[in-house]
Amino acid sequence: MNIALVILNWNGKALLEQFLPILVKHSFEAEIYVADNASSDTSVAYIKEHFPEITVLKNLKNEGFAKGYNLALQQVDEDIIGLLNSDIEVTENWLSPIIAHYKTNKNAGIVQPKILDIKNKNKFEYAGAAGGFIDKYGYAYCRGRIFDSIEEDKNQYKSSSIFWASGACLFIKNNDFKLLNGFDEDFFAHYEEIDLCWRAQNKGIPVDCISESTVYHVGGATLKNTNPFKTYLNFRNSLFTLVKNLPANKLFPIIFTRMVLDGVAGVRFLFLGQPLHFWSVLKAHGSFYTNFHKMYRKRDTHQQKNYFYFKSIVWDYFVKNKQTFK
Repeated sequence: MNIALVILNWNGKALLEQFLPILVKHSFEAEIYVADNASSDTSVAYIKEHFPEITVLKNLKNEGFAKGYNLALQQVDEDIIGLLNSDIEVTENWLSPIIAHYKTNKNAGIVQPKILDIKNKNKFEYAGAAGGFIDKYGYAYCRGRIFDSIEEDKNQYKSSSIFWASGACLFIKNNDFKLLNGFDEDFFAHYEEIDLCWRAQNKGIPVDCISESTVYHVGGATLKNTNPFKTYLNFRNSLFTLVKNLPANKLFPIIFTRMVLDGVAGVRFLFLGQPLHFWSVLKAHGSFYTNFHKMYRKRDTHQQKNYFYFKSIVWDYFVKNKQTFK
């Protein structure tokens, strides 16, 4: 079994300078690739000068996260592919538990390590924490992070099955990635890993967090949480994910309820003095209506009936004041 680590880069020279040396030092088991999304900085020149052993895979333009990876991974032949954000700091022996998981579990599918915040290393990081879940209405949360409440890591979350693995650091068998036709390129960025993991589970491919492996994540290096475009992508793509993956008998009732809840979220943005985010929610719904039939045609014949753990994370969090996964 061989393993590839693939970093998607776009104008990220500063991040590569900071994190590539650490990755190379602690990842001797793997071949390392950088998939470059037509950077206009000197990222590629930096890699070629300082890390000639790293293979650069060039995309002709910035294809976003989804298509950028899909194009690059066509050139990667290793059995296991690890997708890493350029703002990930790995730790010593971080790959050993992940490799062991694949070697001892022949049915192992998608895997993520425990992801902590590089700015506060005793806390979980927003984008993944100790593994992701969604509620009945498609709102994403994690073990260790619900909405903006982030827990301290006290080793309370052991290795376990999860619903989705973070695209910040996600491992998948090459054959499984091809079986699933990769990421949905219509997403551009955000939520594509949740869609991938849901489609994987519809085909019987499990998703796990291996908590014995730890990485640190900067987070928001490409799009900050305060960016209205990120709000647009998250609201739109979560609706796309529901249309593609919900069981048929739940599809329209859940979508209707979810859109009402999105409306409430939009009004909340207005009250918080964030009109651009309110507008992003409206645009997201407009794009959802425009693309509904396109997404509906992508539905698989096998849909998971039991896909959620909490009925409504919104109700539990905002009304019942439950702010930790436990």
